[in-house]
Amino acid sequence: METSEKTELVVIGGSAGSLQVILSMIKNLNENLGFPVLLVVHRKAYSTSILPTLLQQFTSMEVIEIEDKTEIFKNKIYIVPADYHLLFEDKKTVSLDSSEKMNYSRPSIDVTFKSAAETFGEHLVGVLLSGANADGVEGLNYIKKNNGKVWIQDPDTAEVDYMPRQATVRVEYDLLIEQKNLAEYVNNLNRTK
Repeated sequence: METSEKTELVVIGGSAGSLQVILSMIKNLNENLGFPVLLVVHRKAYSTSILPTLLQQFTSMEVIEIEDKTEIFKNKIYIVPADYHLLFEDKKTVSLDSSEKMNYSRPSIDVTFKSAAETFGEHLVGVLLSGANADGVEGLNYIKKNNGKVWIQDPDTAEVDYMPRQATVRVEYDLLIEQKNLAEYVNNLNRTK
């Protein structure tokens, strides 16, 4: 019974106000999680990519900005690059796509959440953090429909509460999380009881 619920991927979507939550989380992640963590963060299209370098300073896990056809391995942190949508080809390989923006965003959290839900089903945990638009809500619903777990940052603790508040109203979620306990929840995912 334990193995059917084994987490194979945690995908985290965030926008305005989410960076502090992400930094706080990665400082406290176990190195041997047993699955990868994928970050979909809204960024300016032309931004030079300092985010991986910034995050790497806070963790001994390898932080990798995804390129087209990147292979995904457990115990690593992956970041979707600015101005691309990320799609899963299978559980190991991802592709980048520059089709039109969704919810004014590329990368779109919805696009990645939906693709991950189709690929990982019940073995996926989707987390939605602080942000100023409704990107991620449809994707969370899709994760739930595919039997994955849905976590939402408690809007009362979010720097910008619009995105998580929309999600709490429109999505059936498993857990409301706060910045201080996100890492603990992620670390405990595949621990046997």
